[in-house]
Amino acid sequence: MRLLNLICILIGARYNEKLWGYGFLAVTVINLAALLGLFLVPFTKKPYFPKVLTYFIGLAIGTLFSNAVLQLIPEALGLDPKDDNYVLNVVGIFGGFYILFFTERVLKMVLKADTEVRLGHSHFPPLQSADCLLSAQNACVLLTCRWLKGDGMSNIKTVAWMITVSDAVHNFIDGLAIGASFTLSLLTGFSTSIAIFCEEFPHELGDFVMLLNSGMSVGQAACFNLLSAMCCYLGLALGILLGSSFAPNAIFAIAGGMFLYISLADMFPEMNRIMATHAKGYRGRVVFFLIQNAGLLTGFSVILLITLFAGDISLG
Repeated sequence: MRLLNLICILIGARYNEKLWGYGFLAVTVINLAALLGLFLVPFTKKPYFPKVLTYFIGLAIGTLFSNAVLQLIPEALGLDPKDDNYVLNVVGIFGGFYILFFTERVLKMVLKADTEVRLGHSHFPPLQSADCLLSAQNACVLLTCRWLKGDGMSNIKTVAWMITVSDAVHNFIDGLAIGASFTLSLLTGFSTSIAIFCEEFPHELGDFVMLLNSGMSVGQAACFNLLSAMCCYLGLALGILLGSSFAPNAIFAIAGGMFLYISLADMFPEMNRIMATHAKGYRGRVVFFLIQNAGLLTGFSVILLITLFAGDISLG
């Protein structure tokens, strides 16, 4: 009770309700991405699915990169977009990144040198059997989780548990960033939530497929995905408490660095790998290239507009 009174004193009872309410709403919507993999598995073998996934990965890169350089890192340094006028300089950072991306892609297509080294981690491994397709029987398993009893768990590979634990830590830090962002302003919180949601969609789909390939059933993969997603709520609560009691600059700095790494070192090579794997001929490469551009520019534009008009947008 004393802790609750302290929180209300620090951030105000009325604002506190909005802060926690919007925070839990944002995390709940993000956690729905953990279930998207369950319903999208039957579509992963459709010819159009790599193009859809490419757009969402590009969207995730654009939102994560722009959220880091436009909002999280400037907040960590104590900069204000209205007073310090840093937005145009940050647009130049994205411009330098985009010019090199555009030039490299065009040169590879013109010189027909578009071959990627297919090594390392992949968010979107191929399915190994038709058993992964969603069925009514597997969907019913989700409601009871009867598989928690029995010997089936011993057949699951170690990599599945590694993925589950790392995903739980990842979701906890995502929640931490969301909570700290909401203590700064509701708009900053929603901006960070948008970036994380765009990243979670392809990330959770890839994790879901990898769990299936590691020996889990559809029900097992879905339930463990949801369990790891619940860690986002713990991170949200801690982020709100820390951000309300102390300056959240350190949280913003760590989250900004993570967002840059995930977008550029993790998701960007994955987007290129999908293009190298599924693009057929010159026309196919051009189509994938245009989809990549659409995702990147859409993601960056959304966060840029939020940053520019933050002072003119009222959430009540």
